[in-house]
Amino acid sequence: MAKNSLNPISFFGQKERHSPSFGGNIWQSQNCTKNYYASSYAPKASWHKKNIQKEYFFLRFKQSSSNHLYKDIEGGSTYRECNRKYVVKAAPGPSFESESPAFDSKNILESVKNFINVFFKLISPYAMIAAALSITSASLLAVEKLSDISPQFFIGLLQGLIPNLFMGVYMAGLNQLCDIEIDKINKPHLPLASGEISFTTGVIIIASSFIVSLWLGSIVGSWPSLWALISFCVIWTGYSVNVPLLRWKRHPALAAMCIIATWGFIFPIGYFLHIQTFVFKRSAVFSRPVVFSTIFMSFFSLVIALFKDIPDIEGDQAFGVQSFSASLGQKRVFWICVSLLETAYGVALLMGATSSCLWSKIITVLGHAILALVLFYRAKSINLKSKASIASFFMFIWKLLYAEYFLVPLVR
Repeated sequence: MAKNSLNPISFFGQKERHSPSFGGNIWQSQNCTKNYYASSYAPKASWHKKNIQKEYFFLRFKQSSSNHLYKDIEGGSTYRECNRKYVVKAAPGPSFESESPAFDSKNILESVKNFINVFFKLISPYAMIAAALSITSASLLAVEKLSDISPQFFIGLLQGLIPNLFMGVYMAGLNQLCDIEIDKINKPHLPLASGEISFTTGVIIIASSFIVSLWLGSIVGSWPSLWALISFCVIWTGYSVNVPLLRWKRHPALAAMCIIATWGFIFPIGYFLHIQTFVFKRSAVFSRPVVFSTIFMSFFSLVIALFKDIPDIEGDQAFGVQSFSASLGQKRVFWICVSLLETAYGVALLMGATSSCLWSKIITVLGHAILALVLFYRAKSINLKSKASIASFFMFIWKLLYAEYFLVPLVR
C-alpha cells in the first residue's frame, strides 16, 4: 500500500509517539478524536471522524437521558480505546401500572377499617352487646326442656334480635346527635363530637336504622316483639330529644326510670313472651326465673343509671343537667351503686339457695358469690379522682351484667 494511502484501521492500530495514554471514559474518546484530526492524515480521515462523533454524541445523549449503568469492555489498542463498546445495564424502576391496583386496594381496605371503627364508636358496642345478651337470656327463660332448643327457637330468637339491634343503632346515634356540645367536653372521642362523622351523615344513619328496625319488626308479626321494639324507641327518644316535655335525661329520676323500664321490664318480659307465645305457642305464664330476672335486672339497671353520670359530671354541670352525681357528689353515688349491686347479688344467693333443683342451686349460689366478691375487691381499688379509672369501673359493671345474663337462664 502506498505511503499516502491511509487505512483508518491500520492507522488506529499504530501506537503514536506523541499520543498520551488513553483511559476508558468518554472524555478520552474525545481526545482521540482531536489527535486524529491533528495528524497529517486529516483530509483522508474525515469519514471516520464523522462516525466517531456520531457515536460520541449518541453515548452522551444516552447517559444524560436515563439512569442506566454502563460497563466498559476494555481493549488493548488505541483504536479499541477510542471505539469502546458499552453494555447497558438498566436499573429497574418502579412499575406504576403494577403497583397502582395494589395501592388502590390498600386505600380501600384502610377506608373500610376506618369506617367500621368510627361506626362502632357511634353505636356504643358495650350497650349493643348487653342488649343482644339480654334478648337471648330472656328467650332462654321460655325453654322448659332440651327439645325446645330447636331451629324454630333460633329463628324466633333472630326475629326478635335483629330488629332490636337496628333500633339500638338508632337510639345510640340519636343520643349523640342531641348531645354533640356536651360530648365535646365529656366524650370528645365520639365520632359526632370529634367531627369524624358529619351531622348529615349521622342523621342518615339513624333514620335508616329506625326505618329498617320498624319494617323488620312489623313483617315478623310478633306482637310482644313489636311492643318491646316500639316501647324501647319511645322511651329513649324521649330520653334524648331536646324538645318541651322531653329530654328526660335532664331529670335524674326520669333518666333512671328510662333505664329501669328498658333493662328491667321491656327486654326480659317482652322477649320472653315473644318466644313463649309467638314461637312456642304457649300461654303467657310468668315463671319463677322470669320474676327473678325482672327484679335482679331492675337493681342492675338502677346502678347503670346512677353510675353512668359519674364520669360526665363536668359537662353535665356546664349544661345544667342535674344528675345525681352533680347533686350528691361522685363518691357518695359510687358507693350507693356498689351497695345496690351487692344487694342484688344477695337476692340472687337467696333465690339460688331456695331452688329445688340441685344443679341450679350450686351454679347460682357459687356464681353470684364469686361475682359479689370480685365487685367488692374491685371497688376498693377505684380512684375517684381519675376519669380513666371511673370509666374503667363503668365498663367493669357492664361485664358483670354480661356474666349475669349467662346465669339468669340457669335459675330454676
